[in-house]
Amino acid sequence: MTRVPEREVIPLWPEGAPGSETWTQVERASLVAVPPGSPGGRRHVRNVTQPTLTAFLPPAERATGTAVIVCPGGAHHALAVDHEGAELAEWLVERGIAAFLLKYRLLPSPASDPEFELRFWEILAAPEQLPAVLTPEHLAVVRADGQRAVATVRARAAEWRLAADRIGILGFSAGGSVAIAVGLDHDGASRPDFVAGVYAGIWEELRVPADAPPMFLALATDDQIGERIVGTAVRVYEAWRQAGRPVELHAYATGGHGFGMTRQGLPIDTWPDRLLAWLEQQGFVGPGVTPA
Repeated sequence: MTRVPEREVIPLWPEGAPGSETWTQVERASLVAVPPGSPGGRRHVRNVTQPTLTAFLPPAERATGTAVIVCPGGAHHALAVDHEGAELAEWLVERGIAAFLLKYRLLPSPASDPEFELRFWEILAAPEQLPAVLTPEHLAVVRADGQRAVATVRARAAEWRLAADRIGILGFSAGGSVAIAVGLDHDGASRPDFVAGVYAGIWEELRVPADAPPMFLALATDDQIGERIVGTAVRVYEAWRQAGRPVELHAYATGGHGFGMTRQGLPIDTWPDRLLAWLEQQGFVGPGVTPA
């Protein structure tokens, strides 16, 4: 039997997460059938009130010194922690890139698994509901979690043998909104060195700062959520381009929403390879990049 290595779990706010001190929901993990009614399911975590990072570190002989904070999606009501989290983290580690799985704070959802699954699919079927619940206060706390994640990894870079100037953040769907929000709003400690949004839907205004990090975007043009994802990616791309900041967009013909690391026998299955090639082209990994 292969032994699964223990992963360090780092609380982002050891003294308590500011802005959610009065939240009372209890964190829970459950399986969500994808698509609805299908057997089995994908693991989702919900009702997160205390954000954490889980460290996935490559062996020293393979480490590049580059790190990626991975933000799963789930419509701000859950986190798809496997196919949009741990599976990508393991893929990155195999290539010498450290990964840190971010559990950021979520909107409250039913404690009952069946009630939660029903609510989850209602939201995905009608994403126009989200603006009513994504208050400025909620967007502020998830952006703070993303900023804190980057700052935390950078502060401990020497301990983890990371290069403090090669720390990026990548997010899927709602997690993509967290990643891009940090790319738009940060200080010196929390500025990511690169950002990747995979079928990301954002809610912030696109005021691209002068120090905006290089941006990688990937999506399927047949995404079921439609304009909120496809149109957003085009607008982010154009905003970065107009600001003169490095940006790359991969729009695949088919693949739908929520593909993550799931293989479908389609060209979109290669998006992680395109990400790696982009990281090499940008000078974050590959020949000539000195490990930390």
